Amino acid sequence: MSFPSVPEVVEVFMKDLLYAITAGLVEDKSAIKITEDEPDAEGVIVFHLTVAPDDMGRVIGKQGRIAKALRTIMRAGAAKKNMKVSVTIE
Repeated sequence: MSFPSVPEVVEVFMKDLLYAITAGLVEDKSAIKITEDEPDAEGVIVFHLTVAPDDMGRVIGKQGRIAKALRTIMRAGAAKKNMKVSVTIE
Protein backbone atom coordinates (compact mmCIF):
# COMPACT_ATOMS: atom_id res chain seq x y z
CA MET A 1 0.00 0.00 0.00
CA SER A 2 1.45 3.36 -0.98
CA PHE A 3 0.42 6.72 0.33
CA PRO A 4 0.29 9.87 -1.80
CA SER A 5 3.07 12.35 -1.29
CA VAL A 6 2.43 15.51 0.73
CA PRO A 7 2.25 17.85 -2.31
CA GLU A 8 -0.36 15.60 -3.92
CA VAL A 9 -2.49 15.67 -0.76
CA VAL A 10 -2.23 19.46 -0.54
CA GLU A 11 -3.20 19.85 -4.22
CA VAL A 12 -6.29 17.72 -3.60
CA PHE A 13 -7.11 19.87 -0.56
CA MET A 14 -6.79 23.05 -2.64
CA LYS A 15 -8.92 21.58 -5.42
CA ASP A 16 -11.60 20.58 -2.89
CA LEU A 17 -11.50 24.06 -1.36
CA LEU A 18 -12.03 25.66 -4.78
CA TYR A 19 -14.88 23.24 -5.53
CA ALA A 20 -16.59 23.91 -2.19
CA ILE A 21 -16.50 27.67 -2.65
CA THR A 22 -17.68 27.48 -6.25
CA ALA A 23 -20.48 25.02 -5.44
CA GLY A 24 -21.90 27.56 -3.00
CA LEU A 25 -22.07 30.19 -5.73
CA VAL A 26 -23.49 28.37 -8.74
CA GLU A 27 -26.82 26.73 -9.52
CA ASP A 28 -25.52 23.97 -11.83
CA LYS A 29 -23.03 22.13 -9.62
CA SER A 30 -22.65 19.33 -12.16
CA ALA A 31 -21.04 21.76 -14.63
CA ILE A 32 -18.14 22.63 -12.30
CA LYS A 33 -14.86 21.38 -13.72
CA ILE A 34 -11.47 22.04 -12.14
CA THR A 35 -8.21 21.11 -13.81
CA GLU A 36 -4.72 21.93 -12.68
CA ASP A 37 -1.40 22.43 -14.38
CA GLU A 38 1.90 21.08 -13.19
CA PRO A 39 3.90 23.63 -11.15
CA ASP A 40 5.79 26.03 -13.39
CA ALA A 41 9.41 27.17 -12.95
CA GLU A 42 8.40 29.40 -10.04
CA GLY A 43 6.36 26.62 -8.39
CA VAL A 44 2.96 28.15 -9.16
CA ILE A 45 0.11 25.69 -9.70
CA VAL A 46 -2.62 27.04 -11.97
CA PHE A 47 -6.17 25.85 -11.35
CA HIS A 48 -8.57 26.23 -14.29
CA LEU A 49 -12.19 26.65 -13.16
CA THR A 50 -14.99 26.07 -15.66
CA VAL A 51 -18.67 26.60 -14.84
CA ALA A 52 -21.89 26.69 -16.85
CA PRO A 53 -22.29 29.83 -18.99
CA ASP A 54 -25.37 30.86 -16.97
CA ASP A 55 -23.33 30.74 -13.74
CA MET A 56 -20.34 32.70 -15.04
CA GLY A 57 -21.69 35.99 -13.68
CA ARG A 58 -22.19 34.47 -10.24
CA VAL A 59 -18.56 33.36 -10.08
CA ILE A 60 -17.09 36.59 -11.44
CA GLY A 61 -19.39 39.00 -9.61
CA LYS A 62 -19.83 42.71 -10.12
CA GLN A 63 -16.56 44.24 -11.33
CA GLY A 64 -14.86 40.91 -10.62
CA ARG A 65 -15.13 41.18 -6.86
CA ILE A 66 -16.15 37.56 -6.24
CA ALA A 67 -13.43 36.27 -8.56
CA LYS A 68 -10.86 38.41 -6.75
CA ALA A 69 -12.06 37.15 -3.36
CA LEU A 70 -11.95 33.56 -4.61
CA ARG A 71 -8.34 34.01 -5.75
CA THR A 72 -7.42 35.65 -2.43
CA ILE A 73 -8.84 32.75 -0.43
CA MET A 74 -7.01 30.23 -2.59
CA ARG A 75 -3.70 32.11 -2.24
CA ALA A 76 -4.16 32.33 1.54
CA GLY A 77 -4.89 28.60 1.81
CA ALA A 78 -1.89 27.79 -0.35
CA ALA A 79 0.40 30.08 1.65
CA LYS A 80 -0.35 28.07 4.79
CA LYS A 81 0.95 25.00 2.93
CA ASN A 82 3.98 26.84 1.46
CA MET A 83 2.52 26.70 -2.04
CA LYS A 84 1.72 29.22 -4.75
CA VAL A 85 -1.52 28.93 -6.69
CA SER A 86 -3.35 30.87 -9.33
CA VAL A 87 -6.98 30.51 -10.41
CA THR A 88 -8.22 31.18 -13.93
CA ILE A 89 -11.94 31.24 -14.65
CA GLU A 90 -12.82 29.96 -18.11
